[in-house]
Amino acid sequence: MRSRLATRSARLVLAAAVVTALAATTACGPEDPSETGAAAPSTSTSSSASASASAEGTESGDNGGSEAGKGGTEAPTGDKSGYGQSCGTNDLDFTVTWEAQPISHYLVTAKAKSGITCYLDVNTPSVSFGSGADGVASPVGQGGEDPIKLSGSSVAYAGIDAKTTEGEGGKKFENVIIATSEDDPNPAEVELPDAPTVDKPIVTNWSTKRNEVIPRIV
Repeated sequence: MRSRLATRSARLVLAAAVVTALAATTACGPEDPSETGAAAPSTSTSSSASASASAEGTESGDNGGSEAGKGGTEAPTGDKSGYGQSCGTNDLDFTVTWEAQPISHYLVTAKAKSGITCYLDVNTPSVSFGSGADGVASPVGQGGEDPIKLSGSSVAYAGIDAKTTEGEGGKKFENVIIATSEDDPNPAEVELPDAPTVDKPIVTNWSTKRNEVIPRIV
């Protein structure tokens, strides 16, 4: 009888020990990784990477702003290309009229186009009738101011005598070709008020005075 009691007591003690051990194991078992310090470095690294990326983005944005600022300061402040330049033929408007007195001739009037200020720094216009060499007007050196500033309502004049020979020789033309220089790439073709006979034509220099551009052979 005592033996059975001893055995039973021993079993109860063993059971209690097992229960205690199980409780201890449950309470103090392997730590949850999420609750340990081991997971912290990973979170910290992620946060550091995010902060680094954010800083890089900010730096990139700052640099972009800086570059944009530089671009703004280098932008042109205004176009002044129409001022202080030599007059090209395409900078000017031309008219040709017939003048009967005191000696009959054609009067060329040149005026700067709207918004243009330029200088006639080549004293004599290039004038020709047709494309042949015999239609090129020879300069006679009358008049002349160098240079002549054209802007707004200011004008310059030149005189043309289409026929300086006697007799019936020559060719008829309805237009005259005018340029500010012989090598100007954009000559102007201007309609004449009539169709004169052209033979050995002459042309004066530019002048701001009409009475200085009456063409004469001297």
